[in-house]
Amino acid sequence: MTDTKNRPFGKMLTAMVTPMLDDGELDYEGAARLATYLVDEQNNDGLIISGTTGESPTTSDDEKDRLLRAVLEAVGDRARVIAGVGTNDTRHSVRLAKAAEKAGAHGLLTVTPYYNKPPQEGLIRHFTEIADTTELPVMLYDIPHRTGTPIASETLVRLAEHPRIVANKDAKDNIGASSWVMERTDLAFYCGTDILNLPLLSVGAAGFVSVVGHIVGSDLREMIDAFEKGEVGQALAIHRRLTPVYTGMFRTQGVITTKAILNQFGLPSGPVRTPLTDASVELQALLREDLAAAGVKGPIGLAPHQAVPASAVRVERLTEGSV
Repeated sequence: MTDTKNRPFGKMLTAMVTPMLDDGELDYEGAARLATYLVDEQNNDGLIISGTTGESPTTSDDEKDRLLRAVLEAVGDRARVIAGVGTNDTRHSVRLAKAAEKAGAHGLLTVTPYYNKPPQEGLIRHFTEIADTTELPVMLYDIPHRTGTPIASETLVRLAEHPRIVANKDAKDNIGASSWVMERTDLAFYCGTDILNLPLLSVGAAGFVSVVGHIVGSDLREMIDAFEKGEVGQALAIHRRLTPVYTGMFRTQGVITTKAILNQFGLPSGPVRTPLTDASVELQALLREDLAAAGVKGPIGLAPHQAVPASAVRVERLTEGSV
């Protein structure tokens, strides 16, 4: 599944939400259906399971394992399934990494330890110990506005020397720093901030790990393909058309908005777990306006949590003038 370019996980990935039932328990059947939709209808090369968008802080290790296995069974033969194993406890992350390998994951996502704010040498020890634990390729996740600690550029260069640390999900939002590291390593950079997808692509990113890919994954894939063909104007046009989606889906925490839209589309989603809260009626209305502004439509009239086969639902782009 590796591209001819340095793309160990493909070019278009979505950080998948974790569908839940009305009582707050995980919806494993729904997760399989959502994964199928994202791969078959939204043209994703891979999925991140149990990342932040998957509400990993509030799911148990057993839930993570069952969720990963359900998604692997659904799409593991035609997409990369990457297990989020990042915590702020190295030993815990190592246990999750071993379990993910046993389940059959194709790779690991390891976020910077949060809250305890380790020094850079601590980050090196943390990520190295995880990478040493399995034979799976590792994608780092650098998102300092969530974790409180950036992975310094020099640290990324050192970590890139490890044979299994092959990629970085970059949500540092510093294109200059990202360029510096890409010039000095073979790390595949995946943009982790949707509004910067095209800018980071322009300085050498391998692809995206997206949240809005739940809704417009095919458009993002089209943008990557256009850029690689040298059709920069076309890529820019897609970027600008999707701006209302980028901004709208991050009016609040991305899990909240993504689940609200998926619920409106009749796709498996369900509620969020506390301390998150479900989107208000007012926010849902704004999100419908955001999607309409970008020319995106779906079966909005369906009731939340209504079971609809993934194969029966397609998120389409409106033709110009039909909004």
